Amino acid sequence: MNAVQPIADASAVTAARRSRLGGLMTRLLPAVIAYSVILAAVILVTKFSGATDYVGPDNDDGMRLVEVRDFLAGQGWFDLMQYRLGLAGGTLMHWSRLIDLPIASLIRFFGLFAPRETAEALALAVWPVSLIVPAMLAMGVAGRRIGGVAGMHIALGLTAPAIYTGNRFAPGAIDHHNAQLALVATMVAMLVDPERRGWSYAVAGVAAAVAIAIGAETTPFVAVVCLTVALLWAWEGENFAIPARAFGLSLTIAINILFFATVPPRLYSMVTCDNLSLGYYSLAAIGSGLLLFSAVFASGLRRPLRFAALAFVGAGVFGAAIVIAPQCLSDPLGGLDPMLVELWLRHISEAQSLLALARTDPASVGAFYAAGLFGIAVCIFRLIRRDRVQIHLVLLFLLATSWAIALVQVRGATFSNLLSILPLALLIIDVRRISNSDSENVAVAFVYVMTVLASVPAVWAVGGGLVSMQMENDAQKAAEPTKALSCTSKEALASLAELPPGLVSAPSEMGVPILRFTQNRVLSAPYHRDQGGMLTELHIGLAKPQEAEAFLKGAGVTTLAFCPKDLQTRELAKLKPDGLYAELGKGNIPPYLEPLAKVPDTGVQFFRYRPTVN
Repeated sequence: MNAVQPIADASAVTAARRSRLGGLMTRLLPAVIAYSVILAAVILVTKFSGATDYVGPDNDDGMRLVEVRDFLAGQGWFDLMQYRLGLAGGTLMHWSRLIDLPIASLIRFFGLFAPRETAEALALAVWPVSLIVPAMLAMGVAGRRIGGVAGMHIALGLTAPAIYTGNRFAPGAIDHHNAQLALVATMVAMLVDPERRGWSYAVAGVAAAVAIAIGAETTPFVAVVCLTVALLWAWEGENFAIPARAFGLSLTIAINILFFATVPPRLYSMVTCDNLSLGYYSLAAIGSGLLLFSAVFASGLRRPLRFAALAFVGAGVFGAAIVIAPQCLSDPLGGLDPMLVELWLRHISEAQSLLALARTDPASVGAFYAAGLFGIAVCIFRLIRRDRVQIHLVLLFLLATSWAIALVQVRGATFSNLLSILPLALLIIDVRRISNSDSENVAVAFVYVMTVLASVPAVWAVGGGLVSMQMENDAQKAAEPTKALSCTSKEALASLAELPPGLVSAPSEMGVPILRFTQNRVLSAPYHRDQGGMLTELHIGLAKPQEAEAFLKGAGVTTLAFCPKDLQTRELAKLKPDGLYAELGKGNIPPYLEPLAKVPDTGVQFFRYRPTVN
């Protein structure tokens, strides 16, 4: 009897601890922290430990580091010029210091007790991983608001693999897309508040302003968020007056603060469509101000009059767009030179449309579009059944917009996949309830499992990969891929780093690594604001050797980089068989180019330009 008592006591203690833990996980913050910590640990262990570079693979990650280094070296808060990029005078970048500041602060902090490179590596690991918390918090809030505790856990459980597989939050991913995802999730979480608290919509307004300030990619989504709030106000009037006022006021205040805090005074009157400028600032300020005015003075009017007031607001915003920023109503890249569209833009994978992706990589279509389409179908089905109409109507509006954007540029699929989690979480809750009530029904259990799997884009990616493997022919299977020699690694650029700083003409994909690993200027990098530099580099590669020298001399080039494995270089050589790149590929070196010692096991050859004496 005495031996049994301690066992019983231990069991009681264990049960009590489990009960307390279970109770803790029903609360929002403990659950978010638990999911976030586990996810961050998995990402750090699996992705950071095996990485060969502490900067992400995207050119934007490297360019952001170059921008942060310049900022730390004393370049002004309002000075967004990249003086080492492009033709004489440099290139004005369109990125925000709002992202540079926390990264620079982390580098400065870690630099107190570590060498510069180590400090950069630590900062570039901490910053993207730290953004997991606000992203998971927003999705957890949204899931809890629409589906209770079960909705919270399912939303967090589906968000975790989306973050892991998306690589936006991986160490080294320091472009602004991870912050944008967290802000988009925050806006959605605030808009599905069932109690319609004013502070929720105030947070949504601030998040919308910050999203505009960070990058223009989310501007269409922000516009739809604003329209959603406006339509809800016009439909419900006094019942929605407080949320509408809170949203309009917070957006008005926040966009004013951010404009004057981040835009250089000399550019106040400039209209650009790829960042926060007079265009987006004026439209956001006018639209939010008119919404605030309407919510204050017109909420008591009858519904038709409220919609008339909303039409007046819309006319005011559209009129302002026509007068102030008409160019922003079309494709921001519509003014890109046709040569750049053909030889550069169409090769950027994230800028491809659904049709282009279906031609080049059909197996990946499901990973980008299936979950979003599934979520849209669920929302439509719920609306037909009149099931939680307002929630599904709001989610359908936001999700359909993101999915439509993804049809034009595949990069938008990241946002539509994230938003699809919410309606699919509600579906999983309902299917699980049916399955639990009829545990002997194998068909229902199968439907539940398939619903969960179909809600995860990574499952579609795996399925597409398996299909692609099956479709490979014997010749493809037998072919042994050759090891690609790098043209962009630190080792490949070592000989260039030893030269006195000058202007390098290199393929655009080499531009950012040259800026990062050397002190040289570079003619070309894959950014649409560097049209002059990119076009000059293309003309150098296409021109006959005797004509190419004129471009080299005119631009002030001191060194030319030739990477025969570079996709753009191969295209130019194919396009002009007698052009400079094609001749260099054949081993025909013009007299004005002096080959430099090539680093073994690398794919790039550098030439010093020696002007021909007339």
